[in-house]
This record gives sequence, structure tokens and C-alpha cells, in this order.
Amino acid sequence: MSANTPSNPNKNNTPAAAEGEEHKVSNFLRQIIEKDLATGTYAQRQWGGGPGDAAFHDAGQPDPAKIRTRFPPEPNGYLHVGHAKSICLNFGLARDYGGVCHMRFDDTNPEKEEKEYVDSILDAVQWLGFNWQSNFNGKTEDHLYYASNYFDFMYRAAEYLITAGHAYVDEQTAEEMRVNRGDFVKPGVDSPFRARSPEENLARFREMRDGKLADGAAVLRAKISMQSPNINMRDPAIYRIRRATHHNTGDAWCIYPMYTFAHPIEDALEQITHSICTLEFEDQRPFYDWLLERLREETTLPDGRVVGGLLKAPPPRQYEFARLN
Repeated sequence: MSANTPSNPNKNNTPAAAEGEEHKVSNFLRQIIEKDLATGTYAQRQWGGGPGDAAFHDAGQPDPAKIRTRFPPEPNGYLHVGHAKSICLNFGLARDYGGVCHMRFDDTNPEKEEKEYVDSILDAVQWLGFNWQSNFNGKTEDHLYYASNYFDFMYRAAEYLITAGHAYVDEQTAEEMRVNRGDFVKPGVDSPFRARSPEENLARFREMRDGKLADGAAVLRAKISMQSPNINMRDPAIYRIRRATHHNTGDAWCIYPMYTFAHPIEDALEQITHSICTLEFEDQRPFYDWLLERLREETTLPDGRVVGGLLKAPPPRQYEFARLN
């Protein structure tokens, strides 16, 4: 281009916005949020002032936040550019739609997580210009949360699933479970422990909790279907035995929830509306929905007791976006 040739920033001949005209950025996530706001999908939610179960939020007030998102890294390393995309997306959407974004650490794996990474992640979020406070009606709330603070509820949820017949303790070896899981063309095979009674499973799970079984000797699995075409729905493991000191809970537990079990529960306890994650979790969404449905419903036991109803409706919904490497 010669020095006398005027530059043309509009190379594709697309009409430029008129002076003073606001250009509204949009994408599929914004369209979903705008539709939910227009139809009042989450308008009836209540907020108990912090994370909690159904009874806790029932006693709260109408949620002043129109939406709730979250940035949920595992504190097992330093952040990279893909995390920056997620931070800007989750915090930015909450800001733009009258909501709040929770800063939450998915710290369910004590063998890989360190306080050093927690501090580094918090610093990075603030460096990008965001914080985890909300201010509605003159009331400031801090929304810094840890999955490990919900371990008591997660254990309670696991016992409920066992009692309702939706989970069982499996004592196959890791290799046996791998083989019996099947593959994309071969259906899975039921575990020989799958037919145990809820009473037997509950007793064995409590032995896992009390440290009476060795690491790897047993896992708690959801009871769904070993013939499901989605391998992630073939009775996935939801609790394992790990004797490891946790950065937040110390040695209080020797069993820890699996990420796929913990994450939807965390979202529900925090009244998250739009749970935004990367595409590799798309195949996990059916389990996310299955678990939240089980924990919302009530079950009548043979002795006439009604149990369940642990979480509030409407549930969070998971949406996936392309990751940035």
C-alpha cells in the first residue's frame, strides 16, 4: 500500500456501525441466558445467603442475582491461557446480565492440590480485573467457595443414593472393572456386587469411610446401566478410598468424591444457573443431569419413610464451549 492510499479497516465491505450505534456482541451462551431471563426459567429461585441444600434455600429470600455462574479450577497447578478464557467468560457473563460469578475451587483430589496454587489462582483472577463479591440491595457478599467444604453433604448424598437403590459398593479390582466396563462396540457386564441390598451397601460404605478397607479395595458406584451406549453412564465410580492429607480438611476423610459426582452437587448447592465448561465434558452431561434429578426427587422406602428431596429445583444446566489451548 502506498503512502497516498487510504487505509480501509472494513476490508470485507461489511457496513460499519453508524456513529453512536452500539454493537451488541452475542454468542450461543448469551442467547441461552437471554432466553432464560425472558421466560423466567430461574426467576423463582431463593438464596439462603450461601451454599446449601433444599431446606436451607427454602428458608432464604428471592435470589437478587439474575444468574449465577462459577469459575471452578482444581488447585493442582498454575493457570494457562485457556483458564483466562473461562475466567473472562464466566465473570463477564455474570457482570453483563445482573448476576454473580462464584470463585470455587474443585479440590476433591488431595494428592495433587496445594495451597500455593489456590493463592496463585486468586491472584490471576484479580489480575484480569475480576473479583468474587456481589453487592445487591446494599448487602455485600463474598463468593469464594471450596468443594471440600461440601464433603459432609456429598457423603450424605451418597448414603441417600445407596438407601434409594441408586448406588452400590463394588469390590472388583481396577482391572476387572476396566474389562467389565466394555467399550464402544461391546456393552458392559454387571458387577457381581451389583445385586447387594441397600443395607449391605450402606454398611460397607461406612466401613470405607471409617478406614476399615485398604486404598483401592472398593469404590462406590452409581447404579445406572452397564449397557448404556454412553460409557460414562455405565455405573461410574463416585467415591474412592484415598488416605491422603487434604490442604483444607486435613485428615478428616479417607474417602473422597470423584469429580464427576462432586461437580454437579457443588453447582446445585451454590444455586448456579448456567454451568459453563469445555467440550470434553459434553459426554458427562447425561450423568450430571441424572445425578441432580436423583437428588431432587423423593423416594418412599419399604418401611414407609420418605427420603430425598436434598436439592432445589430448577437444577443448574451444563453448557459446553470450545476450549482454548
